[in-house]
Amino acid sequence: MPTPTPTPLAALLERYQHEFHPVLPVDLNAPDVARLDFTAANPLLQDADLRDTPAFEELVARLLEAQHAHIGVGGYLENRVIYRRSPGLFGNPAVPARSLHLGVDVWLRAGTPVLAPLPAVVHSVQDNAGFGDYGPTVILQHQLEDTTFYTLYGHLTRRETLLLRPGMTLEAGDTFTEIGPAPENGDWPPHLHFQIMADLQGRSGDFPGVGLVEEQAYWAALCPDPNLILQSKWL
Repeated sequence: MPTPTPTPLAALLERYQHEFHPVLPVDLNAPDVARLDFTAANPLLQDADLRDTPAFEELVARLLEAQHAHIGVGGYLENRVIYRRSPGLFGNPAVPARSLHLGVDVWLRAGTPVLAPLPAVVHSVQDNAGFGDYGPTVILQHQLEDTTFYTLYGHLTRRETLLLRPGMTLEAGDTFTEIGPAPENGDWPPHLHFQIMADLQGRSGDFPGVGLVEEQAYWAALCPDPNLILQSKWL
């Protein structure tokens, strides 16, 4: 895969970091927020039945409880083992399995509002239905100075998300959807997948949220650290 042309997006987002509105109506720097580890280094994942969504949700609750937390964060460029729950989606015996997470996940209750971090146009909306997929998904288009970029929100609620239409405009802080419950959110424990893309590469309503580990440099250039917008000290 060719290396994309370097973009100034990460530096641009860093310059504007004090102007972003929170993506969620919670404080991601609060003491009840904890970083969750979904790599092979976490022994609790070794024997977990991740295809059993209620059991997976209970595992998330245990990980939070162990850190006296109510909200979990993490995942950017994390080499995860949890995608073994969806081998048909993230790989098959003929090709290497994808396991490098390209966004940040925020694990919290379904029904939590999702807000635009800065003025935006709704680029596309799609229900990526299927076990282990994004479920209802929104991609917003943003403009800072002369740079166009995109943010993706996955695992949403179907009712609110499908009210959106491409071309709709949002102001910073506008609520435009909610975190969805299982199974409509792709059959995951409730969480928001938040990702930044410098270029959609012609895609609409969907974008890879997991890549090959050996392509980390490529994906890191295309998808800068979402914490440039989220600004959580736990990330």
